[in-house]
Amino acid sequence: MNLYEVVHRRRDTRAEFTGAEIPSDVLRRVLTAAHAAPSVGLSQPWDFVLVRDESIRRAFRDHVQAERTVFAAQLDQERAEVFSRIKVEGVMESSLGIVVTYDPDRGSPAVLGRHAIADAGLYSVCLAIQNLWLAATEEGLGVGWVSFYREDVLRRLLDIPTRVRPVAWLCVGPVRSLPDTPDLERHGWRNRLPLDDVLHHDRYGARPSR
Repeated sequence: MNLYEVVHRRRDTRAEFTGAEIPSDVLRRVLTAAHAAPSVGLSQPWDFVLVRDESIRRAFRDHVQAERTVFAAQLDQERAEVFSRIKVEGVMESSLGIVVTYDPDRGSPAVLGRHAIADAGLYSVCLAIQNLWLAATEEGLGVGWVSFYREDVLRRLLDIPTRVRPVAWLCVGPVRSLPDTPDLERHGWRNRLPLDDVLHHDRYGARPSR
């Protein structure tokens, strides 16, 4: 696949994992691609915690399921019905959990480029995650970003220092296939907006003349 094909082929994977082991050389390439991401002030504020321990993964999965229940209780009947069909995690089905963290002290005290935008370091971590995701897609792996969790719970589960923020638990592993349509579109939760709906010219809200 070329770059554009990888970008459009990438999926947030849940139910398609096979559980097969990721070859060590493949995992190394994917993590190297993540570590090659650009970062504000070359601070490289990310770390990658590779989680294989079944008891840790099960504890995290149970927490995610509890948070799913919390979210479902906030929905109206129609949305709740749609949500009931959507799988939100593949923690136990995937081969590996990769927790990506943000260390705001990395590169301190003077992080070039962060003095005016405090979140620039967090944005850098998100770029590393995107690199990881695209590299994994190129390698034939699936990735699922789990967001149904409380940061303090994950921090305690993995002994992450207080100053370090857990940004993402990524479920990673070989998959049977990647769906042609994202799950949230397939289940009718939401559709992708046309590009022209989010394009502005010179000022926010200014649309091109027809």
